[in-house]
Amino acid sequence: MEYLYSVLETLLPFSWVKFDFMKNAFLAVLLLTPLFSIIGTMVVENKLAFFSDALGHSALTGIAVGMLLGIAETTLATVLFAIVFAWLLNMIRRTRAVAGDTVISVFSSTAVALGLVLLSSQGNFTKYSTYLIGDILTIRPQEVGMLLAVFIIVIPLYLAGYNRLLAMTVNMSLARTRQIPVRFLESIFIIMIAVAVTVSIKWVGILLVNSLLILPGAAARNLARNMKEYHLWALCFALASGFSGLILSYYYSFATGPAIVLVNAAFFFLTHLVKNKIRR
Repeated sequence: MEYLYSVLETLLPFSWVKFDFMKNAFLAVLLLTPLFSIIGTMVVENKLAFFSDALGHSALTGIAVGMLLGIAETTLATVLFAIVFAWLLNMIRRTRAVAGDTVISVFSSTAVALGLVLLSSQGNFTKYSTYLIGDILTIRPQEVGMLLAVFIIVIPLYLAGYNRLLAMTVNMSLARTRQIPVRFLESIFIIMIAVAVTVSIKWVGILLVNSLLILPGAAARNLARNMKEYHLWALCFALASGFSGLILSYYYSFATGPAIVLVNAAFFFLTHLVKNKIRR
């Protein structure tokens, strides 16, 4: 990390770069924003925004279950629970016995309520209430390393299956006729969302994590003319909002997560205005 710190201090002409906690946060933003923006484009296209939001809400239950099982590392417990939660939710959603949004709402509300009950019954809710809004400024070097590991695993997997995922998005029946393993790929993608969302909960916050996943893709969709531009715009918006939010939070004492979300939201509304102006 010392080498990375020295590189950042050389390249970045800002006063805040002298603080280790800001350098850690900067590196986290550099990893989280591309991860969220790339996955988020497919989430937006598949209309899974509500689904990913439910995964974020399941974090409280993951923490509580981990605590009851004696798992000291809350991130591990949260990720494991989210993978199981996502798999079960997707299995029930596939049956189409109940409307998809209804199933997701039931799972989401149940997960939140169960998490709150379990944590409050142990007298530990106050300790974990910081997970609601998160604090990326508290991230430690070893946690940045964990984010790097997730990035290295998830992004290549996404890129390797991108064409097939896109075919599934365009036409599920056509994808099946092309011998694409629809259910397997859908499960892998759902797990990728679960890992990306829950591994960042501690620093982004349960209330905000879905916004970071959806807003860059939603803004990019307003401008993109093809899938290449779609991903490029999403990546640019995510990086710009991440760095802007981090710097604004330093100079004006804002909470970092909400600052990043507000910049993302500004990009969305601006691109929406541009889109409407072009159509006229």
